[in-house]
Amino acid sequence: MKNIYKLAILGYWHVHANDYASQADGHEGTEITAVWDEDVERGRAEAAKRGVPFYENLDQLLASSEIDGVIVVTSTAIHHDVMTRAAKAGKHIFTEKVIALTSNECDDILRTVKQENVILTVSLPRLYEPYTLKAAEIIQSGILGELTLARTRLSHGGAIPAEGSKFGWLPERFFNLKETGGGALTDLGCHPMYLAHLFLGLPSQVSASYGYVTGREVEDNAAVTLRYENGAIAIVEAGFVNKHSPFSFEVHGTEGSLLYSDHDKKLLYRSGSDNQWQEATLPEALPSAFDQWIQHIEDNQTFDANIEAGAALTTLIEASNQSARSGKLVQLDQQGALIK
Repeated sequence: MKNIYKLAILGYWHVHANDYASQADGHEGTEITAVWDEDVERGRAEAAKRGVPFYENLDQLLASSEIDGVIVVTSTAIHHDVMTRAAKAGKHIFTEKVIALTSNECDDILRTVKQENVILTVSLPRLYEPYTLKAAEIIQSGILGELTLARTRLSHGGAIPAEGSKFGWLPERFFNLKETGGGALTDLGCHPMYLAHLFLGLPSQVSASYGYVTGREVEDNAAVTLRYENGAIAIVEAGFVNKHSPFSFEVHGTEGSLLYSDHDKKLLYRSGSDNQWQEATLPEALPSAFDQWIQHIEDNQTFDANIEAGAALTTLIEASNQSARSGKLVQLDQQGALIK
């Protein structure tokens, strides 16, 4: 690594803020040198823990020539404002998903990033895991035939009340519609959603159904159906009300199927005249999204595949929220844009 990049954390709103801070601490080419937070008290406390300056004014932080990039972990509702300001200040951006709450806001962020020649990377960590890399390889080999169905699921018990935790272990702000734009699907459901997109691409129709098991302002239980022009279907599931539901996915085609579940961490596949399931040998994981961000800054290269996946994710989450609110199918055009 040729340079040491000085980074600022923008917001400790999201539960992954400390995870990203730890990644920066552990990277030989990065150093956290400043903090800003929409919640001044929270931000000041986190900056004090790290022994770095806290900026109450975001523009003052962004004006500092001592800061090369920012890690955006604010409430999702202010992603557009924070990231466009960061880009215009010439700061590279690593952001928690989704990019923004709407495709229009996302497009504006991407235009600004391109105009200002800064490197943007979205945290889509499961794209770089061994099970995903191998599943994509199997799908691309063609041995599953024409793909007909994918099912992707990720859920946890973060909204379930427990002793000493009246509202569950997720912060109550995760259930504030104004700050989040949505609940289990908009947050946790991003992971199974971008995997469904990886496996089958952009659909032509989106239909979503949300549940409110704990009676919050946003959904804590969600299922989304993606429909494709060729008749294929993807089912995306997410929730905050399942204590022991393993992350899993399955992909089926006219000639074969593949299955993965965290309960045994095995990727199984079967094709053609195979008499039994075979366990795939998994490759090494790719570098994390954060590590790839720093490398792309070093190389002055845009992370095109990541940005495309992040933009598609934003569209699909927006379409899902729109469908759940209206109770209707949401249509996407041939370019993958919402038909409004």
